[in-house]
Amino acid sequence: MSTMGDGTRAVRAGLPVPEQFEPPLPGPVFAAHFHLSGAPSGPYTYGRDTNPTWTHLERAIGELEAPGEEVETTVFASGMAAITSVLLSQVRSGDAVVLPDDGYQALPLVREQLEAYGVEVRTAPTGGDAQLALLEGAKVLWIESPSNPGLDVCDIRRLGEAAHAAGVLVAVDNTLATPIGQRPLELGADFSVASDTKGMTGHGDILFGHVTCRDPRLAADVRRWRKIAGAIPGPMEAWLAHRSLATLHLRIDRQCTTALALAEVLAKRAEVTGLRYPGLPGDPSHPVAARQMRRFGSVVSFELADREAAERFLSTLRLVDDATSFGGVRSTAERRGRWGGDAVAEGFVRFSVGVEDPEDLLADVEQALNAAAR
Repeated sequence: MSTMGDGTRAVRAGLPVPEQFEPPLPGPVFAAHFHLSGAPSGPYTYGRDTNPTWTHLERAIGELEAPGEEVETTVFASGMAAITSVLLSQVRSGDAVVLPDDGYQALPLVREQLEAYGVEVRTAPTGGDAQLALLEGAKVLWIESPSNPGLDVCDIRRLGEAAHAAGVLVAVDNTLATPIGQRPLELGADFSVASDTKGMTGHGDILFGHVTCRDPRLAADVRRWRKIAGAIPGPMEAWLAHRSLATLHLRIDRQCTTALALAEVLAKRAEVTGLRYPGLPGDPSHPVAARQMRRFGSVVSFELADREAAERFLSTLRLVDDATSFGGVRSTAERRGRWGGDAVAEGFVRFSVGVEDPEDLLADVEQALNAAAR
């Protein structure tokens, strides 16, 4: 499937060989146990270990992450379950890990837990490849590019090469880009990780996550951790996730095109500052992003004057939900500072572009900005 286009691959990924009178995508398998006579071997034994519905989805995600290659994907009940499976399956007391200090809001909680286990945690910003300076003696380098919510980008290939030269494993949180926008394994990562709650499934109706590895030994570590922690997805959620992949390329293409158009509109507004979108030619991250990303994502971030201006803007939007999360078919936006934990200004807005007609969405943003300025 390496020569197929993104759309063809997304529609066909993970489907079983067609069988007469059977559905193209088999329904979810609800089973805690499976018939198992004799020696306890075979693909399906117990529901915490394996499930046929996971198998189809894991194969599908692997085909999207690394077309034409042999990789292994493990699915999880959430993005955080996927993140912690990588870190906690690889590090021990006395090890060191390198995290971004501007990444996902829950990473500080992960840092606290790692430090409680006796793991040294080093942090540096995503931008400027600042994590390079912290690699010596580390066990794992954790990259988030583009970063959430600031949308900074680092050179994944450069960081990965330096990390591997120092004997450091490399994990990339690819949630914002999805495999349609960026393929971390092709850029040298050992782990490609994502919260599939966001763009991968795209409908805002399930929590999900995955880890894809090229090295079978690393994949086995991740699967063992899933078995120990029990962080398994339900079969219905797995089936819904697979169903949603068929429209992944359509959703991402539309969202990325509109996100760039939104960024261009915002760039012309005097009241908007701190605008970030990696696909915008004037963005500081654009040169690096253009080398390693195939699409630039659905999220745009910017600042308004203060908390009140941001809240007026959000309350005046008609087609955009004031909600957290991103990557869904319905546009959402939020004043990110309301949660605390992110180093952002009070007027900072994270805007996730959906699949609405671009002219309708942009008109809504313009009228909300006008109303907020009064």
